[in-house]
Amino acid sequence: MNKVFSILFFILIIFIGLFQYVRNSEPSINYERFNLVSPGVLRTPDKRFEDLQDYPFTPNYLTIGDTRIHYIDEGPKDGQIVYLLHGEPTWSYLFRKMIPTLVNEGFRVIAPDMVGFGKSDKYISTDDYSHQMHVEKMTQLIVELDLKNITAHFHDWGGPVGFRVLAEEPNRFDRVIATNTSLPATGRGFMNDLRSYLLWPIFKFTIWLQGPATWEEFIGGDGFTNWIRYSTYTDNIDVGGIMQILGSVTYEESLAYEAPYPNASYKAGAQIFPYLIPSELRKNEMAYREVLEKWNKPFLIANSDNDPVTGNNPEIVELLKRIPTAQEIVISGPGHFVQEEVGPEYAQLIIDFINGNPEGFTVEKKVLDVNSIL
Repeated sequence: MNKVFSILFFILIIFIGLFQYVRNSEPSINYERFNLVSPGVLRTPDKRFEDLQDYPFTPNYLTIGDTRIHYIDEGPKDGQIVYLLHGEPTWSYLFRKMIPTLVNEGFRVIAPDMVGFGKSDKYISTDDYSHQMHVEKMTQLIVELDLKNITAHFHDWGGPVGFRVLAEEPNRFDRVIATNTSLPATGRGFMNDLRSYLLWPIFKFTIWLQGPATWEEFIGGDGFTNWIRYSTYTDNIDVGGIMQILGSVTYEESLAYEAPYPNASYKAGAQIFPYLIPSELRKNEMAYREVLEKWNKPFLIANSDNDPVTGNNPEIVELLKRIPTAQEIVISGPGHFVQEEVGPEYAQLIIDFINGNPEGFTVEKKVLDVNSIL
C-alpha cells in the first residue's frame, strides 16, 4: 500500500509541476494570423498591393534591426543613382509617374518606404517612432546598399529625415533637390541655442492644451498646428482623404495610398510623424553647422507656388538658404504633391538639374472640390 501511495504522490508532484509550467509559460501566438512578424511589429499582406494603378515595380527588401524595409530599385545597376524619399502620409507609390522618365534616361532609381509606410514593416505603438529612428534606418539602408554619387530628392517630411541622413553620410551625395520641404532649426546665437532646447517641450504642451482637431478643422484651416492636432489625436488618420485634398489624386489613387493599412492599427507611423517634426531641433541645427553650411555641391530649392506648407511659411524656405550653393526656382501651378500633378515634368527637372541647367516651369493649377471628400 505504501508503495502505491508513493507512486501516486510522485505522479501528483509531476502533474503539479507540469501545470505550473504551462500556466507560467508564454502563450503561443500565431503571428501570421495577425500579420505580426514579432511583438509590436506588423507587416502588411502582399495582397493589399495587388493591381495597384501604375505601380508595376518589383519589390526589394532589406532587414534593418527589427524591421524589414521595402525599396524600389529600378533602372541599370551601374546607372547614376537618383534617390527619392517620400514624406507624410505617402510612400514610394508617390513616385510612380516619375520613375519611367528617369529610368528611360539611364538612371538607377532608389525609392524606399520609411518604417510605418508603404510595404515596409510598421510598429503598432506610436512610442516606437522617433525622428532619430527614421534617420538611422534610412542611413543604414544607404550604407548597406553602398549607394554613392547620389542625386537626392527630398520632399515634405522626407526633408527633415533626408537632410539628417545627408549629414551622416555627406560623401555619398553629389547633389540635392528639395521640394516643398525644409529642415527646421533655430539658427546660431545664444538665444537660439536656448530656444533649440525649449521649443520642443513648449510645442508638446501647446498641442496638449489645444487638444484634438476634427477633420473639418484640419481641411478648413490654414495652420500647421491643426494638421498636427488632427493627425496626433485621431483614431484612424484618413490617408486617402488627405491625398485627395493635398495631392489632387483620384479616388482610385487614394485607395492605393490607403493600401498599406488594412486597419487603424497599422497607421501609428503616419499618425505620429507630424508631431515629431520639431522634436530634434538641436540635432538639426548641428547638421546645418557641421555639414550643410559647408556644402559645396549643387543644391536646388524647387518649390511649387501653390504649396500651402512653404507658401504659408516662408521662413522654412529661408532656412535652406543657409546652404552656400542653394539655388532657387519655382514650379508654377501645382500644389504640395508635385509628383502627383506633374510627375514626368518634375522628373525631367531632376534630369536637367543633374545636367546643370534646371529651370522652373508652369502647368495649369488643379482645382479640387473639397466638399466631395467631406
